[in-house]
Amino acid sequence: MPALIVTANPDPNSLTAAVARAIADGARRAGSDATVADLTAEGFDPRYGAADRAAFLQGQSVPADVAREQARIDAADALVLVFPVYWWSMPAILKGWIDRVFTRDWAYSDTTGKVIGLLRDRPVHLVALAAADQDAFDRHGHSAAIDSSLARGIFGYCGLTAETTILYGVENGDAALIADHLRHAGALGESLAATATSSARAAVPAQ
Repeated sequence: MPALIVTANPDPNSLTAAVARAIADGARRAGSDATVADLTAEGFDPRYGAADRAAFLQGQSVPADVAREQARIDAADALVLVFPVYWWSMPAILKGWIDRVFTRDWAYSDTTGKVIGLLRDRPVHLVALAAADQDAFDRHGHSAAIDSSLARGIFGYCGLTAETTILYGVENGDAALIADHLRHAGALGESLAATATSSARAAVPAQ
């Protein structure tokens, strides 16, 4: 099964897109398939509408586009989100993807009054591209906030353990730094493929 790499940047020539491709290439080098889902290019609608709300409140079926995204995640043995940092968080299209796709009774259950995460057995990695350097992020607490609100607040709620990588200083014009970021992305793809393979084997019951 493939690694699903979800990215959100309107520029197909952006560093965000290059990092996503490098992760996919790394996964393939390690013997895993990889799919890059460019939400902007695919025309995903991030707006949480009446049909989404009816599915949440009344238990109706989720919209068809949401069901397709859920099926892609179900088929993936690793999930990676690659995105530029906008206002210390993710772009609206990616947040809307999470708002619409990570639905009750698919991503989590709370019918008993206790939240139970329903998504398990796959590695998740968040790769955020930040314009500022690490010192600026750490000094103001933004690095920890991104990890807390996204990795723990969203994916932890759904039963997943997500790791966060922030690629700092992406707009400072340092070619060597950018090259290092891309090498790191490739290595991440290779390691995710290995982790996903181990997780898949562990999920298969003994015969």
